[in-house]
Amino acid sequence: MAADKSGDPSRTSGLEPSVEPGVWRYARASRASVIVDAADYFAFMQEAMLKSRRRILLIGWDFDTRIHLQRGRRWWQRAWKRGYPARLGSFIAWLARHRKKLDIRILKWSVGALSTIGRASMWWDLARWVRHRRINFRFDTAHPVGCTHHQKIAVLDNKVTVCGGIDMTDQRWDTREHKEDDPRRKTPHGRQYGPWHDAAMMMEGEIATALAELGDDRWTCAGGNCLPEVEEAPGSPWPEALEPQFENVEIGIARTGAAYRDWDAGNEIERLYLDQIGAAKRFIYAESQYFASRSIAEAIIARLQEDNPPEIVIVHPSHADGWLEQQAMDHARAELVRAIQEADAKGRFTIWSPLTGATPIYVHAKIMVVDDEVLRIGSANLNNRSMGLDSECDVFIDLRGGAPAFPSHEKRNGYFWADPKKTGELERIALTAREMVGEFEKTVY
Repeated sequence: MAADKSGDPSRTSGLEPSVEPGVWRYARASRASVIVDAADYFAFMQEAMLKSRRRILLIGWDFDTRIHLQRGRRWWQRAWKRGYPARLGSFIAWLARHRKKLDIRILKWSVGALSTIGRASMWWDLARWVRHRRINFRFDTAHPVGCTHHQKIAVLDNKVTVCGGIDMTDQRWDTREHKEDDPRRKTPHGRQYGPWHDAAMMMEGEIATALAELGDDRWTCAGGNCLPEVEEAPGSPWPEALEPQFENVEIGIARTGAAYRDWDAGNEIERLYLDQIGAAKRFIYAESQYFASRSIAEAIIARLQEDNPPEIVIVHPSHADGWLEQQAMDHARAELVRAIQEADAKGRFTIWSPLTGATPIYVHAKIMVVDDEVLRIGSANLNNRSMGLDSECDVFIDLRGGAPAFPSHEKRNGYFWADPKKTGELERIALTAREMVGEFEKTVY
C-alpha cells in the first residue's frame, strides 16, 4: 500500500508498490512516438506547451531558461513583432500571462544550481517568475549525498507526457543530420559545441496520469505542496505534426531510487534490464551515455556463453563528457569490454562510437531494442549509478506475442493479457471476465 503523506509529505513516498519485479506500473497509451534529437524535441514540446491549458510539469536533471525554442520572436523584435518569445525563460512567463488557468511547475536537481551561478540571465528569469503565482520553480534536494536527481519527465494537462534522456537545457540541441559543423549548434554565449544525439518518447492517454502521479510524488518529496487536481480541459496537447508510431499500446514504467528519509530503495530499472537481456532471442541493440555497470556486463557474459547467443550491439560516445567522468567511466568501460570480449567466443558482441566526418557524435540517448519487439527509452544509463543511486525513470513497450517479458503477465494490475498468436484469446478473456463477480480494487480491462 502507499505510504500516508498526511504528516510531512517530503519524508515518505505516496506511490503504490511495484506491480511486479522490475515494473512499477503498466498504463495504456492512445498514442506514442519516439522523438530523436533535441531539435525535434524542443519544437514538439513548444507546441505541446502552447496547447496546454491546465498544467505543465517539467522534471529534469537540468533546466536552462536561456535556450531558444524553434519558433517565436527574439527580444530585439519585441517593439514590432507580436506573439510569444523564443527564449525559454520568457516563453514560460508568456504562457503564465496568456493562459489564465495554467499551472506551471518546474523541478531541477539541486546540485545543478551550481551551474546556474554562471547563468546570470537565468537568475533574472527566476526573479521575474516570482511575481507569477502560477509558476513554481524548485531545486530538488531529496536524495542522499552523492546521488543525483536524473529523471527527465514532462506532463501536460495530465493528457500528454514525455519520458526520456533529453533535458531542456544548454548544449542539447542538434538535428538528426548531426552535421560536423552546424552554426546553429551554439551555447547562449555563442560558443559552438559538437554533435549531440538524444531521444525521448512522447505518449498520450492513461500513461500521462501515471507519470503525473510519479511527478506529484517527486514534487512533494522535494518539499513542494501536494499538487491540486487538474481540471478537465478541451482537446489534447499532442503536437499536430507528430505522427504516432504506436497506437493503443500498453506501456510499462520502471524506476531507480536510493533509500532516503523514510522511503525504501528501488531497483526496478536494473531488474528490468536483466530480465530483458535474459529474454532476448535474436539481438539486443542499446544506446547509452555510459557502459560501466557490472551487473549488466555479467548478464551479457552469461548470454554470450550460451550455445546460440543473441547478437549484442552497444552504441555510446567515444569518451565520457568532462575530465572527471572520463577518469571514472572510460576506465570502467574498458575493463568491462575486455571481460566481455574474453567470453565472446562466437563473436556476437560489438561496441560502437558514431562519427560525423571525423568528429565524434556524443551519444546521450538511453535506448534499448530487443528482437524488434521490445522498445525501451528513459533516463537510465548502463552504469552503476543508474542501477541503484540516482533517481531514474524508463518506459518500455513490449509487443512480443509469444511468452511475455515477465512470467507474471496475467497478474498485471487491471489488465487481462491476450496472446495474439493464439486463436480464441478474446473469447477466452470474455468468458473469464463474465465469471468475475464482486468488488475489485481497480477496473479490469
